[in-house]
Amino acid sequence: MKNNIRIIALALASLAITTTAKAETKPLKALLLTGGCCHDYATQKEILKKGIEARANIIVDQIHTDNKSVKPDLPIYGIPEYAKGYDVVIHDECAAGISDDAVIKGVLAPHKAGIPGVNLHCAMHSYRIGDPADKVEQLGTPHSQWFEYLGLQTNRHGAQAPIAITFTDKEHPITKTLADWTTRHEELYNNIKVFDTAHPLAKGKQGSDEFVVTWTNNYNGTKVFNTTIGHNNGTVEDARYLDLVTRGVLWACGKLDEKGAIAEGYAK
Repeated sequence: MKNNIRIIALALASLAITTTAKAETKPLKALLLTGGCCHDYATQKEILKKGIEARANIIVDQIHTDNKSVKPDLPIYGIPEYAKGYDVVIHDECAAGISDDAVIKGVLAPHKAGIPGVNLHCAMHSYRIGDPADKVEQLGTPHSQWFEYLGLQTNRHGAQAPIAITFTDKEHPITKTLADWTTRHEELYNNIKVFDTAHPLAKGKQGSDEFVVTWTNNYNGTKVFNTTIGHNNGTVEDARYLDLVTRGVLWACGKLDEKGAIAEGYAK
């Protein structure tokens, strides 16, 4: 009897220690940037915040502008230290008309300094200098800098139609728990160039077109996760999309192990 009581007491003590450790786990801090042309960012920023925070121990702060032009007036411009104190920056802005070299260098500054990046949909078509259809042949140029950060060059998309998504690397920590799926009406972004630093995770097929739609990138040692999916609200609020984005954030922050398990204290 005494032995049983002792065993129960030890088990309860262990549980209390584990629970306290989880409670004391410092949440990841993510900065979500939204605004610009062509999307319902006012709604999508709330979907993303709620969906990510419900899935992982992450606090999502927002910087948003209601400016719907291709030159959204995000207050980060001209402030290279805008991501100070954050573990990751989620770019979900559509800034296709911003081509000022100094502004773009400022947007990239945190990532050059080692802060991971997550890039969704129209972030791929933002911050471009020169003709985005001109294939990058030389690295380190103003034309190449945003594409080098992403790891992939794209300049256009097709019509709105469902996209069949196939995970081409099912053993990657991000994709371990995910299954192939078909979106609602979405935009399939083309691939002009996939850089050597990029690692494709999924392809999307729409009619006869098939392109990489999800990938990681090694940006001079900084982890970057990308997906071109996410135009319409119906896709953004899809649990499968939110699972993908959340796991991308966790991976970028080093919170997924090689088997895809979430680090202790970061799963919900």
